[in-house]
Amino acid sequence: MKIKTNIAFFFLTCSVGSFAQNKISPKDTEVWEPVPEIVSVNEKGIPSDAIILLSDKVNEFVNHQGEPIAWTYEDGIMTVAPRKKGEPKNKNVYTKQKFGDCQLHLEFRTPIDNEGVAQRNGNSGVFLQTLYEIQVLNSHKNVTYSNGQLGAIYKQSIPMANPAKPMGEWQTYDIVFTAPVWEGNKVVKKASMTAFINGVLVQNHFELGGPTTFVGKPKYAAKDHGKKPLMLQEHNNYVSYRNIWIREL
Repeated sequence: MKIKTNIAFFFLTCSVGSFAQNKISPKDTEVWEPVPEIVSVNEKGIPSDAIILLSDKVNEFVNHQGEPIAWTYEDGIMTVAPRKKGEPKNKNVYTKQKFGDCQLHLEFRTPIDNEGVAQRNGNSGVFLQTLYEIQVLNSHKNVTYSNGQLGAIYKQSIPMANPAKPMGEWQTYDIVFTAPVWEGNKVVKKASMTAFINGVLVQNHFELGGPTTFVGKPKYAAKDHGKKPLMLQEHNNYVSYRNIWIREL
């Protein structure tokens, strides 16, 4: 028993002596700079450093030619409707400003009187950098292919859950997007996306294989370099948007 006690005392003495000799301190792992910027949040939940893209006073969207949008805009709500005869096929809308890494918040609604099914029911899309789509669709009791429903990174990643509300109700998207990193003409870090719908996580840092494609596999191309506008898709369906803001990261 005495031998065991002596051995324990020996190791304890060595440990304390080593600690004192190396002069280890909690302060050795304290980092004081840089100091995070103070960001406040107002009563509407909008961060003080956010860029307002759509509100009752602001509409920062234009068409593909930089001209006024063909969507209706009233009381802070922007709505796209099915194309009328003679209207141009491209009614997508784009932000005037270009973005890369970002945190995005928006609210959307599909109409109650929409009688379409599958991909013809409240179809739209949020395109980060004009290239990478996360789907907007009525997915409340509306069956379609899983990698094309609400919350899907279109044809690349099935959402982890389906928190869709019934048609006619406002819903929220909160998205964190990291742009791809390029060295010359080569992608060294893929784009990634995390997304919440109505507060529910649907995409968890998913790495995209390239820009969204309707047919075939996605792939990156050198022309995809740099910041680009945020795009909201017109898909010949009724869809409304409101309260859109973005933070550059």
